Amino acid sequence: MKIRRKTTTPSTSGRPLFVIGYTSASPALSDLRSWFDLEYGGPITFQEHRGERDEVDIGSPTLTATHGPWKATYRASLPLAEADEWRNRLDWLHPLAGSVFTTRTTPRETSDAVLLAARLARGLTLLTDGTAYDLITHTYLNPSDWQDRPLDQYRTSDHVTVVQAEDTTSHQDWFHTRGLTKFGLDEVELFRPVGLPSRAVMENMAAIADELVHIGHPPKVGATVRFEGAGLLVRVIRHRTVSFPGTLLALREIVWESLPADR
Repeated sequence: MKIRRKTTTPSTSGRPLFVIGYTSASPALSDLRSWFDLEYGGPITFQEHRGERDEVDIGSPTLTATHGPWKATYRASLPLAEADEWRNRLDWLHPLAGSVFTTRTTPRETSDAVLLAARLARGLTLLTDGTAYDLITHTYLNPSDWQDRPLDQYRTSDHVTVVQAEDTTSHQDWFHTRGLTKFGLDEVELFRPVGLPSRAVMENMAAIADELVHIGHPPKVGATVRFEGAGLLVRVIRHRTVSFPGTLLALREIVWESLPADR
């Protein structure tokens, strides 16, 4: 991966990508640096954003972590009142919490930024024996739950999940992704009659999500796109937003057919 010149902007506005709950104190910056350099090869550097702290805010400062050309923003320790809000919302026992955000970046760099944020969250989880919560996929991650891979084995499935549920309005099976939002994309959804086999549908949805991440932008409504890796001809038939706890989820409904075999 080549170094790109466009700069990134730290951001802690909106929702974090991960919230990490601790029972004991957050790890020292030197411990996180040593762990990261050992796991992934250093150096990782940290820069504090001065002037962003409130006088009554007793949490740790906002830091931008930089590893090569990639950046992510995090706070190792949130104010106690905020940590308590997360404890009540996520129904865990951890009295302390930290948070990790991606930085604003270009579509081509988004995968790298998401990966660095996930690695920071993993480090904070392992060093504290805590629990991370992925706010996009709604997944709890204990230390043993993390799937870590080298950069040349990056998998979108580590960051995006496919969910099957019953749609109470149409009384159909509702398949949708959770996690494309991390990459600045709308989630995709598909409806199927209840009772049909679901495994192939979920595999196709995962393959489509992977190709969308690599493309870097969603197809427009009405567009038909060839997804060669999935072997599908995919058409986007509508766009809508759905209210989920704490957020509005943007969705693009798709239908597909198999690509014709080469002759």
